[in-house]
Amino acid sequence: MSPSAEIMDFEFYNPVRIAFGRDQVKKIDKFVPKDAKVLITYGGGSAKRSGTFDRVVEALGDREWGEFGGIPANPVFEYLMDAVEKIKTEDYTFLIAVGGGSVIDGTKFIAAASLFEGDPIDIFASGVGKGLPVEKAMPFGTVLTIPATSSEMNPITVVSFEELQAKVSIKNENLFPAFSILEPELTYTLPKRQLANGLSDSFVHVMENYLTYPVGAKLQDRWSEGILHTFIEIGQEVLADEEIDYNTRANFMWTVTNGFNGFTASGVPGDWSSHALGYEITALNGTDHARTLSVILPATMKVRKKEKWDKLLQYAERVWGATEGDDEARIDFGIQKTEEFFRALEMPTRFSEIGIEETDIDYMVEQLEVHKRDRLSERADQTLDISRKIYEMAL
Repeated sequence: MSPSAEIMDFEFYNPVRIAFGRDQVKKIDKFVPKDAKVLITYGGGSAKRSGTFDRVVEALGDREWGEFGGIPANPVFEYLMDAVEKIKTEDYTFLIAVGGGSVIDGTKFIAAASLFEGDPIDIFASGVGKGLPVEKAMPFGTVLTIPATSSEMNPITVVSFEELQAKVSIKNENLFPAFSILEPELTYTLPKRQLANGLSDSFVHVMENYLTYPVGAKLQDRWSEGILHTFIEIGQEVLADEEIDYNTRANFMWTVTNGFNGFTASGVPGDWSSHALGYEITALNGTDHARTLSVILPATMKVRKKEKWDKLLQYAERVWGATEGDDEARIDFGIQKTEEFFRALEMPTRFSEIGIEETDIDYMVEQLEVHKRDRLSERADQTLDISRKIYEMAL
């Protein structure tokens, strides 16, 4: 049972301006200061091939601008520092990220590091740097092209370190975008893998705040359940091969954005152990973040069944409609349906599908300790031994 049946105290703050719908990129002219010198950041070539980059440039009008491309999935600290040097050398004053979570996360770090007094690695904790606060950051906006992480509406960035084989997050109010452009039509050219990743990533974001213990936060519970229901309802429609439906993509984009923008987390405990365990997988072999989560979440549900009993039962009954059998049978049904949901999206649910072997587990557990991830979950009771059991369950 829960240690508390009372909604937790919270402070909610989210200043991000959202421009949602058709032909929203042109509003950049209204959102960016007229005297700004703008650096446009992006990943691979899709931003230019799709014409989105040119639309951003057109919206900037007479403003001076430059570009920094090639930000990889799981943005790498060493590469992002090249952008920081470019900003300091060429005196940019505003950033616009054109891309998905990786580009936006990378841009958030660039925004913070460009104004940081000291070595930017010290912005990070988890055994990487000193964990110093981000006192200020360059203003930036985003043009979302790959819905997945809600980075377009939250103050969180995740950066990878190649030499250290580490993946570390920062949360700081100075990392909220000034604005985010959400045009559902920008998702039309995405491959199925990225769409499935987005659905799965956001599904687990919601579960990290939902699958803890009850605190009587009725609105947050229903909000989370509504998002989960929406993903279940539209998942196959989003991936459909036939003619793309605007409204399906609009619901997909907006639901993902609401999955991790602070609303579902207000007044409730958060777990985030699935993310922590997933980070070590990505750091080890580069597996897509979302694909680590679709493996780790079901394993966590099985290993931590007793600790998460009440919310697992609620989840099974409210989200999956479990009515048959005793409580444990219903919980097991909910876990089974979760795995089936991921598999229907062609997402992995076992280590064998993402290149992780039993011999890798010792190393990943060691890295959890190095990165100070030895007391995880909403109660800080997930020890390294328990994390090992979760990894083993995923085999």
